[in-house]
Amino acid sequence: MVEIIVVVGAGHAGCEAAYAAAKKGHKTLLITSNINNIADMPCNPHIGGSAKGIVVREIDALGGIMGKIADKTHLQIKMLNSAKGPAVQSLRAQGDKVTYPQEMLKTLKTLDTLEIKEAMVEDLIIEDNTVKGVILESNERIESKIVILTTGTYLKADILVGNTRTRQGPHGEKPSLHLSDKLREYGFEIKRLKTGTPQRIDRKTIDFSKTRIEPGDNKYLTFSFDLEPQYKIEDQLPCYLTYTTEETHRIIRENLNKSSMYGALDDIEGIGPRYCPSIEDKVVRFADKERHQLFIEPESKYYDDMYLQGFSTSMPKEVQDLMVHSLPGFEKAKILKYGYAIEYDAIYPTQLNASLETKIIKNLYTAGQINGTSGYEEAACQGLMAGINASLKLEGKEPLILKRNEAYIGVLIDDLITKGIRDPYRLLTSRAEFRLILRSDNADQRLRRYGYEVGLIDKEQISRLNQKEKEIEECLNWLKETRLKITSEAKKIFVENNIPIPNATMTFENLLKRPEITVEFLEKFQEFPYREEIKEQVEIFLKYEGYIIKAYKEAEKLSKLEKKQIPTDIDYDRVKNLASEARQKLKEVRPRTIAQAIRISGVNPSDISILSVYLKKEYGKDD
Repeated sequence: MVEIIVVVGAGHAGCEAAYAAAKKGHKTLLITSNINNIADMPCNPHIGGSAKGIVVREIDALGGIMGKIADKTHLQIKMLNSAKGPAVQSLRAQGDKVTYPQEMLKTLKTLDTLEIKEAMVEDLIIEDNTVKGVILESNERIESKIVILTTGTYLKADILVGNTRTRQGPHGEKPSLHLSDKLREYGFEIKRLKTGTPQRIDRKTIDFSKTRIEPGDNKYLTFSFDLEPQYKIEDQLPCYLTYTTEETHRIIRENLNKSSMYGALDDIEGIGPRYCPSIEDKVVRFADKERHQLFIEPESKYYDDMYLQGFSTSMPKEVQDLMVHSLPGFEKAKILKYGYAIEYDAIYPTQLNASLETKIIKNLYTAGQINGTSGYEEAACQGLMAGINASLKLEGKEPLILKRNEAYIGVLIDDLITKGIRDPYRLLTSRAEFRLILRSDNADQRLRRYGYEVGLIDKEQISRLNQKEKEIEECLNWLKETRLKITSEAKKIFVENNIPIPNATMTFENLLKRPEITVEFLEKFQEFPYREEIKEQVEIFLKYEGYIIKAYKEAEKLSKLEKKQIPTDIDYDRVKNLASEARQKLKEVRPRTIAQAIRISGVNPSDISILSVYLKKEYGKDD
């Protein structure tokens, strides 16, 4: 058999998977139905956001490329929640829909071991429950050692607008018509999901004087730990904010039966994203709200389409016209592209191992929206992990499994394979129990050495990380040694800044632990001889030291439970006294460890106790 990795689909998951496999030196074939759609952004034109921006930093720390491509092509960038604690701060960049895909394709083409082929995959070559390659629509057979499916929303995709259903992809392309049926035949549980997108509006027809401007940050920011800023602060394009009105809500309520999701089509199976609902859902579910905020975002510097974030809908076009024209600033707006919903097939993710290899077919990996997630970032991080683990398997090595206390990527994958999904999964900071140690600023310290171990991070990058950690240690020592005398001049500065005056001389370390005192304030007395990045990390550590130490202790408890392995050949039907729901869920998920078993919905503490006693008795494993 040919020792190659085939990646099916070239969205954000497919690009990361192909890049990782090829960068590690494996011959890789990336198959896409349309080379012009590589790294396409069919929905929102931004990268990052709450929690998602941290994932992009993690991708970069591991050696992936989404962050670097975003840094080279964005229209504006800002740090969300900058006024809140560091655990919820996250970068968000307004991407350019023209240059982002171009830069991604350019990067992929630099890899000698990567070939890109334009074709449609409609079946797999399966022998002895092991994938051996793919079969194209043309009936051409391509043999491979490993296949990674990253098909996005293209499995039997239907575009829904009003009472119309059209079998096509987001841009009118032909979808994959048979692959999901074949997967069902091979034993996979297939789930129908739905997502949507809003209108694109002609910039020239919007009255921005009735909206609020939302500029990028006035400090330089990057997703990547390796790149210097690729933009000028003053050249960033602004976004804008507007709101729905009572007239908007009236139009929606009076036309609900014309929406695909509210009666116009009676054969809707797909479940839409809970945390990114259509405007119809918002008006119905939050009937008490007088208005909903909408962000007006530029899609590219090369054309005039403005994306109406928060206004996704499956209403008929004539109703969408009324809805859009009811918005402040949009009275004369011209719709360039109408909103729609898209329904598609996905596999139920409890059928995956933590490596993203399927439990049903060996050497078959899946990543991205085929696993029931939503969002470019969620897709990209899965693609990266699938590419890494597929490569490691070819090399005869153990997979890279990130823990929940190590990365948001670990949280996402564990949630998918342990809890499954009801609707398209979106990553949120609230899903991470260790979010204080899974911050945007320390992603390189958490993950870069893993990237080095798997061959995606080089010695120079590790050297920079070592230097950064050395400087952090030096800065902490400097703060311990540097003292502030409370002179009359010092008292004056405290008073001018409305900060309580200390009673006696204090070290900068102890001063910085006070919530009202910042590095910026202390530099009024003495400049810190360290880079901004170092000062930021030191300030976070000192202000949250107690909480951070507590989080690491809790993580250590989890690690002990993660070490308590459950044999892969366990027969749960032989475990007496398990609750019937727990038995069914354990058989479905087949957790690797006691810690994972605890996280399964429907498995109670009493079930864990029974399971632990059984493991000790039958396998000699300590509970």
